[in-house]
Amino acid sequence: MPGSARLCLISGLLVLGLAVFNAVTADTFTPALQRAEVLSGMAAVGLMLVAVLWTRAVPRNPKAVDLQGEQGLLIGDGLSEALRTELAWGSHQFLTATSAATILVHWDGAVLLRRGLISKDPFRPGEICLRSAKRQALVSLVKTALYPAREEFDAVLPGLPAVMVQPLGQRGWIVLGGWSERCFTRSDERWLTGWAERLRTQLEQTSAVGDSIQ
Repeated sequence: MPGSARLCLISGLLVLGLAVFNAVTADTFTPALQRAEVLSGMAAVGLMLVAVLWTRAVPRNPKAVDLQGEQGLLIGDGLSEALRTELAWGSHQFLTATSAATILVHWDGAVLLRRGLISKDPFRPGEICLRSAKRQALVSLVKTALYPAREEFDAVLPGLPAVMVQPLGQRGWIVLGGWSERCFTRSDERWLTGWAERLRTQLEQTSAVGDSIQ
């Protein structure tokens, strides 16, 4: 709870406590005292309600998870210089301008890129990746703990609290893992979709996609 909301809540409780104390210690209940008690009670409830609404308006940011992995950059061999540059540039932008902790690019059965916190476990697209390819739409798991099929991303990095999966047509995916739950914004989603279209065009124009790094 923000400090201002906490102060508002304490003030409301204090006013309510004083109103109750005043009513208990009064010898007689005159109409004026009754009106004062009603007004003070309404004021106390109003202050506590403001504190609750204030807390909802300024929610606490989710804490970053202590993810385990090695910082690294792996790009498949045999790729054209232009494609390597595109992969390096795009992944750098996501890791520095968003809350992404790791990024993986998978194309035609091969992992072309791992960057950020990485693992060396073989990645195999699972139910969630296949669903995104079928729908040809980004899939955002804002809290992976709620999704039973989240284990397919343990090969990207174990314990990712949030994941975005963007299909590259029917031939591949970009997987973006975040530091905390609900860490990706609508702007991040649009940016990932836009970069995926650009990257897919370059991949489809490249005859050889290189060797897998998984």
